[in-house]
Amino acid sequence: MTRDDSWVTGFKVEGLKVETDFPIIGEKTFKPATFQLSTLNLHCFSIILAPMQPTLFSSIHLTVSQLTFRIRKLLEGDLELQDVWVEGEISNLSRPNSGHIYFTLKDKNASLRCMMWKPDAARLRVNLQDGMAVEAHGRITVYEPQGAYQLAVNLIQPKGEGALYQEFLRLKAMLEAEGLFDPDSKRPIPELPRKIGIVTSQTGAALRDMLNTLRRRLPLAQVILAPSPVQGVDAPPALVKAFQTLNHQNPDVILLARGGGSIEDLWAFNDERVVRAVSDSNAPVICGVGHETDFTLCDFAADLRAPTPTAAAELATPITILDLGSDLLSARTRISSLTLNLLAEQKALTSALAARLKYVSPERRIQSEYQRLDELSRRALSTLAHRIQLQTSSVNGISKRLQSLNPEAILSRGYAIITRKEDDTVVSKISQAHGEMKARVSDGEFEVVSKT
Repeated sequence: MTRDDSWVTGFKVEGLKVETDFPIIGEKTFKPATFQLSTLNLHCFSIILAPMQPTLFSSIHLTVSQLTFRIRKLLEGDLELQDVWVEGEISNLSRPNSGHIYFTLKDKNASLRCMMWKPDAARLRVNLQDGMAVEAHGRITVYEPQGAYQLAVNLIQPKGEGALYQEFLRLKAMLEAEGLFDPDSKRPIPELPRKIGIVTSQTGAALRDMLNTLRRRLPLAQVILAPSPVQGVDAPPALVKAFQTLNHQNPDVILLARGGGSIEDLWAFNDERVVRAVSDSNAPVICGVGHETDFTLCDFAADLRAPTPTAAAELATPITILDLGSDLLSARTRISSLTLNLLAEQKALTSALAARLKYVSPERRIQSEYQRLDELSRRALSTLAHRIQLQTSSVNGISKRLQSLNPEAILSRGYAIITRKEDDTVVSKISQAHGEMKARVSDGEFEVVSKT
């Protein structure tokens, strides 16, 4: 220490000796005294400090704001204090409408004001309560209006999670090195599972949520439950046995799920035995453990991770009963349309073939021949009638000619035919008219006698 320091403290240390610059009670002189440190028992009332006289010519004059600002620079400029974990017990917890969280961390010797901004508070997965022992991560800041330093917290975990997290990282690195988390080994989830296995607690809300979701989305699927505790020391072996039991039932997919909780509550799903059971499962596994912000090693080993148990049930049924109904209706409409189109095409083809058949069919030829026969008959009748008409005309002409030459026609005009009675010789000359003769007129004959 310097001489100036001795005026402040009243003593200085040199090796193992204490030298004072002020008298000790009981001493008759005011000479500086030196004592062995091992034999000196200092008491707060055993030393009388010499009065310190303030100087009017101090080397620095600061306002409160300036001094607070310099203290803030010193604290916030310390890199170690900007990335620090603080362990303590929560008290004076306050949650105003702003969404920020204010509380005090304390132990038996000191207390520290803390605050957590709304964005960090929204990601908080721990239900803070007064009296809870936690580990808070953040940075030291100074709230200048009150001249108080505080911890700006961005992460809070229950006390003891730090060791669990280190174990989590160790197991993750070991199992990842063995290839249990290899993305290439992930199996696809069947789109329409007929048998769905569930590994969870039979009394938890997660089971009820998953059953309701499966009943709503795909009631046709058969659900097989392999109940198991999901928390505590008995959970890991029970979970492994549940997987073995389910795999004997040959499910299409297995859901591993439970509700949210602290890292201690979810630690069974970080157990190496359970992680290996998930990886070795014959059926693809969907892991829906905790909430969206919770991650377990089973999430990495599973073929698909779901943020919640309900989401796991949804991912296990990508095709719902509504989708099936819609697909069925669409298929029915398409089949009806295709059937009508096919019928129309076949009808058109049948009509074309029928037309071709009619064109080359015997019936058409017979009809054509019938028509030709009718035409020939008509032509024959026409020709015959014409010929008959011609013949009739000819006969009529001949008849008229004959009629004109018919003696009877002449007789009808008043002429008579005279024949000799004895030999029927026609008397054509007067010299032949002698004896008895017959006269033939138009309506008969009579006898005549020549008198010459």
